[in-house]
Amino acid sequence: MDGYIGIDIGGTKCAVVRGDEKGQIMEKVCFATQGKEETLTKLLDAVRRLWTGQIKAIGVSCGGPLDSQRGLILGPPNLPGWDEVPIVRLLEEEFQVPAYLENDADACAVAEWRFGAGQGCADMVFLTFGTGLGAGLILNGRLYRGAAGMAGEVGHIRLLEEGHVGYGKAGSYEGYCSGGGIAQYGLGSAARLARLAAEGDEAAMAVWRQTGRYLGRLLALLIDLLDPERIVIGSIFVRAGRFMEETMYQVLEEEALTAGRRACAVLPAGLGEALGDMAALCVAMRSCT
Repeated sequence: MDGYIGIDIGGTKCAVVRGDEKGQIMEKVCFATQGKEETLTKLLDAVRRLWTGQIKAIGVSCGGPLDSQRGLILGPPNLPGWDEVPIVRLLEEEFQVPAYLENDADACAVAEWRFGAGQGCADMVFLTFGTGLGAGLILNGRLYRGAAGMAGEVGHIRLLEEGHVGYGKAGSYEGYCSGGGIAQYGLGSAARLARLAAEGDEAAMAVWRQTGRYLGRLLALLIDLLDPERIVIGSIFVRAGRFMEETMYQVLEEEALTAGRRACAVLPAGLGEALGDMAALCVAMRSCT
């Protein structure tokens, strides 16, 4: 049986998987993201470990900015030092099969559209809500990348004049609606705050309520601008959405146009913790074209 290799490069961790065209994951290797050279070495080693001799292509899902056409990683804010990294050329030279690179938000949007919570709809927005914040856009049944391949960089949009820094901008949405932004409250990681909130810690709950308010404002903006049928949110929202939903929906109802709000369902990612793996496989299968 033909297979595919998917590589998910994140600001915190990386995963390499082998799977098939139905989205079934056969094997997986995970490790923490470190410096560029060390991480690239581990990625290549992981691909070698999973190689079967019947691999058709390799897909790489990574946070932007990227140049997907030239196969370059262009210094994502969550990957310091990763400037002009020719990841596609490195993989093709080493393994002699086609390799492809896609923005992680776009890849995740396609994965959710094909296999998860976005199945059956033509207009969908996917929000990463992980270490950083980005959006993948499925419009009229196709992935929308934009003229420079930068469509959906909602983390860079200004929320406040000053404040937490995300995507290189103080007061940006990524500075508040992401793992990196939540950590700037000084109470620990998003995972720790979720544990504290589950135990009833009021300080942690206050952070989640504030995060929900800001997330609701962003959702209202997306609904008014794009009028999607669904907004699917991944990562932190899947694990801790219950702590944000009340204030998120309150702001969403106040801010969004009524018709668009009624037409749009807001859902956690259907693929759950498998989303990054499936996204990388979708890149290898060229599902993003």
